[in-house]
Amino acid sequence: MSLRLENVTSDNVQGACELKVEPWQEKFVAPVALSLAEAYARPEAAWPRLVYNDDQLVGFIMGGFDPNCPIDYFRCGIWRLNIAAGHQRTGYGRFAVEELCAEARRRGHTRATVLWVPGPGSPEPFYLRMGFTPTGQIFNGQTVAEYFLG
Repeated sequence: MSLRLENVTSDNVQGACELKVEPWQEKFVAPVALSLAEAYARPEAAWPRLVYNDDQLVGFIMGGFDPNCPIDYFRCGIWRLNIAAGHQRTGYGRFAVEELCAEARRRGHTRATVLWVPGPGSPEPFYLRMGFTPTGQIFNGQTVAEYFLG
């Protein structure tokens, strides 16, 4: 297994847009195509990356880095994480989050955040296992959690 993150390019954008999560996860994360549109609209802050295992596209992560954002939990964090159907519980999500945290450290951040919709099937258990801790804040019905990068 050889994991890596890649930039979204004209050569891989179609595959990125075709990446689908498990059907029961669709209510918890936006499609990659919407994420890429948001990245296009916010290029100064968005950090979209594709997750590959060897030559197979297995996921997508998008971080947001906006140190001047007036809302502190939008200054550095995970905006989206989509792992392809059939590829969960393989370490790809963990790898993507760890790489995003490494990028945050390179940029001088000391904390990363993530938001999730609570409920059965939500990504909450995954993020808690990764070390994120709820802050007690709620944004648009989503739990805000943080991870100190140390």
